Parts: sequence; C-alpha cells; structure tokens
Amino acid sequence: MRSTTLATTTLTAVAFTLPAGAQAQSGAVTIELPRVSDPNYRKPYVAAWLEDANGKALAVSAVLHDQSRIGARWLSELRTWWRKSGRSMTMPADGISAPTRTTGRHTIAIKGLGELGDGTYSLVVEAAREKAGREVVKVPVVIRGGQVRGASAQGHRELGLVRVSPQH
Repeated sequence: MRSTTLATTTLTAVAFTLPAGAQAQSGAVTIELPRVSDPNYRKPYVAAWLEDANGKALAVSAVLHDQSRIGARWLSELRTWWRKSGRSMTMPADGISAPTRTTGRHTIAIKGLGELGDGTYSLVVEAAREKAGREVVKVPVVIRGGQVRGASAQGHRELGLVRVSPQH
C-alpha cells in the first residue's frame, strides 16, 4: 500500500438566497480538498448538488471537470452524481460546468436554494480523481422560516471538512 501525505485546500461556494417572502439570507459552503503528495496526482473532478429528504436530486450546483472531449470519459467516475443526474446531462452544461481547479480557494454559486421551502435537504459533494479514489460527503441543510441552519460533515480521503453556514 502506498503512503501519501495530505495537505488541505479550501474551496468556497457562496451566494444562495431563500424563498420569496422570507427574510433574505445568503450562505456559504466551504469544501476542503486534500492535496495528495503523489507524482501522478490529478486534480479532482467535483460535483455538488442538492437533494431532498428522499435522496432525489433537486438541482446540480456545479461540476468541475476536464472539459475536453477526452476528459468527458471520466465524468462517470463521479458515480453517485452520474447515476442521479449526470448521465442525462449534456456536458459541458452552461452555468454548471467549470474546469477542474488547481489548489487554492475557489468560489462557486450554489443554485436551487431560492426555490426550496422549509424542510431538511442535503448538499452533496462528490470528488473523484482519475485512476484514484472517490468520496461522497452529505451535509444536512435545514431551512426553517427562510433561514439556513449551519452544519458540517467530515470527509476522510478525497474531501476534508464540508461546511454549510449562513451569512447575514
């Protein structure tokens, strides 16, 4: 088994609003991506989407991937996203697709919360590296009275801490 050294990179997603008539509140989603010390390291493909309490995909927020024709063959490595909604999408998808990122801080708009009513949802983040590992982290998103309640979940290999927090 190969030994790897991990460092953490932060990816920040901001700017979501809540239902009309509710007190407007924005929020942030922070995703820590481990940096693996490996001479064959490839930047991870990352998908983020919202699910309802039954696990139904409601909205895809972002898919970071190699946008070349050759890179498209690796999209199915984001297996959970691929099965729930990816295989039916035409990629690159306008407003959702973006290239993979180098290490550092990046901002992604999370779409779909503006249409949701009170309830419990999940922000799901999946990361996969070409010919390497993959991981899925679900963060509960609770909306009550138009307010997002902060929450977090810890990844273990391809993802670090994933945190949803309100901003006033």
